[in-house]
Amino acid sequence: MRLLAAALWLGLVLVVSGNKDVPCVYEALAEADTELCKGLEVFYPELGNVGCMVVPKCNNFRRKITSWTEPVVKFAGASEGGNYVLVMVDPDAPSRSNPKARFWRHWMVADIKGSNIKKGKIQGRELTAYRPPTPPAATGFHRYQFFVYPQGEKIISLLPKENKTRGSWKMDSFLTRYQLNEPAASTQFMTKNAQDPK
Repeated sequence: MRLLAAALWLGLVLVVSGNKDVPCVYEALAEADTELCKGLEVFYPELGNVGCMVVPKCNNFRRKITSWTEPVVKFAGASEGGNYVLVMVDPDAPSRSNPKARFWRHWMVADIKGSNIKKGKIQGRELTAYRPPTPPAATGFHRYQFFVYPQGEKIISLLPKENKTRGSWKMDSFLTRYQLNEPAASTQFMTKNAQDPK
């Protein structure tokens, strides 16, 4: 029992190396930003599951996340025999107050087997190669949203014009085109440029 309690505590608070008196606190998203927190886990190295969390400034995490490769994404509720589409977007490009390039597409993978996504293996047809979060300086916090949609037997692809740019993606049009109505699971996290003040 003590080991479990210690593991839970370490998941919430890490100690900044070099100064054991300063905790690295993981802050949950404000309630207004938790509506997407539905059954999806997103794991980055060192950080662990960032679903519905704010990436802390400590340990240089806000800089590190801009260079890490794609996260491990797990959907425990996936149907073993199902197929899924994973979409990662930034609805706050270039900023939350002026999102004129909203739904900047960071990653999209189709044909993911349910048995794989349950284990965090995102193997399928990559329609958009992963790009890590890179919020511009002085633009505040950005939300990075992950959605998993049941694909069924549909063959999913992007139109040539959608492949020309990642920004200003008409996500609603894409979802309507393939009748991807409701995500089976979703989550988001927030981070901002490492140079920005706390």
